[in-house]
Amino acid sequence: MRTAVLEASQEASQEHASQEHVASAACAKMSFSSGQGELRAFGQRAFISVPAKGGQDRAGLFQRAVDAALEEGRRAGQSNPVVVGAIPFDLAEPSCLYVPESYEWRARPPLQSVPADAGMPTLLDQKSIPSEAEFKKAVEHAIVNFRMCDVRKAVLSVIRELRFDGAVDVDRLLQSLRAQNRDGYQFRVPLPDGAQLVGVSPELLLRKTGDTVVSNPLAGSARRQLDPAADRTVADALLISPKDLYEHKLVIDDVERVLKPYCTELDVPAGPSLMSTAALWHLSTRIEGRLTDPGMTALQLACLLHPTPAVCGYPTERAHKLIRFVEPFERGLFTGMVGWCDGEGNGEWVVTIRCGIVQDDKVRLFAGAGIVEASQPEAEWAETQTKLRTMLNACGVAA
Repeated sequence: MRTAVLEASQEASQEHASQEHVASAACAKMSFSSGQGELRAFGQRAFISVPAKGGQDRAGLFQRAVDAALEEGRRAGQSNPVVVGAIPFDLAEPSCLYVPESYEWRARPPLQSVPADAGMPTLLDQKSIPSEAEFKKAVEHAIVNFRMCDVRKAVLSVIRELRFDGAVDVDRLLQSLRAQNRDGYQFRVPLPDGAQLVGVSPELLLRKTGDTVVSNPLAGSARRQLDPAADRTVADALLISPKDLYEHKLVIDDVERVLKPYCTELDVPAGPSLMSTAALWHLSTRIEGRLTDPGMTALQLACLLHPTPAVCGYPTERAHKLIRFVEPFERGLFTGMVGWCDGEGNGEWVVTIRCGIVQDDKVRLFAGAGIVEASQPEAEWAETQTKLRTMLNACGVAA
């Protein structure tokens, strides 16, 4: 059955064949936490690098590769095999998905007190890509484009590269992330080159259980304040901010447009509520529906939705082109999706934000901000720096 997976995309699989042993060795460290549960995966039965473009099509190349890999798990004796891993921002790029040798769900480990600098090597240097000045110019460039075309929103991002004097302890990094955000979706995914994707996302792209689906997009944010009264003022202001409400509505309208044809019922609240993390307030809308075809899998539905305007822009294709023009790097897995889908089609996929890629003594952190015509370059730069705080704190680096 491994042959069937390889035949589904022979060229893509050959590209990664020499790296599979690396991913297999790291696969025992794969994990995904949601609510009070944690999925832990061990070993590698199949690796899927086929790009997820067109992944909503059950007869397409990507879904055939996924089905073949899951069938391999069944042949090995798994009653309900699971595919876990990450899919990049650009669905045309290779996926990083695994069917593990075995997996288990367990209660989330108890919180532990983790000092900010415990177990972390000394930071040697760091840099931002693009620089502050370059990012602000990109924001200005995007706003000019809004006035000349039908693009209404584009999400622009930054990378913070950190270099330490020794290897970074990923276990300790995850403990710190958990301490900062107990309720977030925490993940750890081994990559074919030996690096590891780690993070704690607040944003649910899609969850499917039986015939029910839930999506909880976030768009529009404000920095938390230490003083409770000031913090409440910031939250209340976010709820009535014309700029943030406009940005949020673009996302919700698009998610509703995509899901509605596949649902007999779809509940979309009239307005957003507030969601908070340690660093930020977010505008949040929880969308719930009942599927017309319960046979559609969580992964198919996630591929339909991704990328939403929350991480790309609106309209999606034109915003994507603008991003490629103004961003000085390829995002890779950042603002992609990470999660799991089992052989029964149930699963959970979250947006790959508040994350980083760890490789030995180097860490690459990512953050983005949604740009609309009312955006101010200084404020958008400040937002990206606030969003970096979660991972920077976990790395023992002051924001």
